[in-house]
Amino acid sequence: MNIKKLAIVIAPNWRDYAEKYLEDCLASVRTQDWSGEYKIFLFDNESTPETVDFIKKVGPEIELGINKNNDGFCKGNNDAIKAALDQGFEYIVLLNMDTQVTPNWLSELVAAAQRSENWGAVQSRLMLHPEKDKVNSLGNKLHFLGFGFSAGDGVNWSELERQTVDLAPITYFSGASVILRKDVLDKVGLFDEKFWMYHDDLELSLRIRLAGYNIYLAKDSVVYHKYKFAKSIKQYYWMERNRFISLLILYRLPTLLLILPMLMVMEFGLLLYAIKNGFVKEKLRVYAWLINPMHWDYLTERRRRIKKIRCLKDRDLAPLLASKIEFQQVDNLLLRYIGNPLMTVYWKIVKIIIIW
Repeated sequence: MNIKKLAIVIAPNWRDYAEKYLEDCLASVRTQDWSGEYKIFLFDNESTPETVDFIKKVGPEIELGINKNNDGFCKGNNDAIKAALDQGFEYIVLLNMDTQVTPNWLSELVAAAQRSENWGAVQSRLMLHPEKDKVNSLGNKLHFLGFGFSAGDGVNWSELERQTVDLAPITYFSGASVILRKDVLDKVGLFDEKFWMYHDDLELSLRIRLAGYNIYLAKDSVVYHKYKFAKSIKQYYWMERNRFISLLILYRLPTLLLILPMLMVMEFGLLLYAIKNGFVKEKLRVYAWLINPMHWDYLTERRRRIKKIRCLKDRDLAPLLASKIEFQQVDNLLLRYIGNPLMTVYWKIVKIIIIW
């Protein structure tokens, strides 16, 4: 596999996002030492003439698409990916706008992909910005109850460098910087636009994995991510609703029944957490969405589509899933000393039972 040409899809703009981040992002992309060709695609959601003028001014090389409405992060990404695929690009690199990349970011990402076996996606090493010595993501972990979190988040790279191997397999990628193959996307599809935002990369990654492809980390392709963990009430709704959608469409029915008791225990705890922190209305909105019969056709159709491409069984997926929630922003004594040990024992038993 010799990659000489690719498309870079910068995550969609919305309102003043481009004014905050695009100029720095583009300046770093322009420093690339990669010898191949690339073209940059970006869509502007809920576009205004002022935003279009700004993007054209700071990024004249960008092929800019315009969406009059904001139909979500996923659709904005999909629109740009489709534009690239329509122009014949075989490889797509997704890049968040709130990033700055190193001069060898692209060359190392491409080189890693070219060395990888049966790959569907390869993610860059994400570091925090401005704390550039700290990790943002070495790939992402997926808990068996659907919680996703970044591996190594907040840890100094010096503590993890020796144990991070070249082309380490990861459970799912972060869409902040990842290379994807056209033939794989043709098979599994693009982002699920029903997700709108959050867990969209998780769900697409699991489709790629279930279709039999591998996902890797390119540790020498470095991206500095201006990431801030801030749960607004609206974000809480999307994260929780999309977590449930992921569980319902990706697991086989017997597996769902096996995890149901622990899921109910966790939901009781999360409901108390939502009440304590003022998210209870959003939590109830999630439950209302799930029990609404108008959404069952969507869930059934998604399960049907995944079944058609699926060649990985639940018993093969289970070893990839985490039993502990290791996310420092939600760490507490109850989770550390009761929740995580209980879920670890429970998942250990369940993995033995899953033979399908």
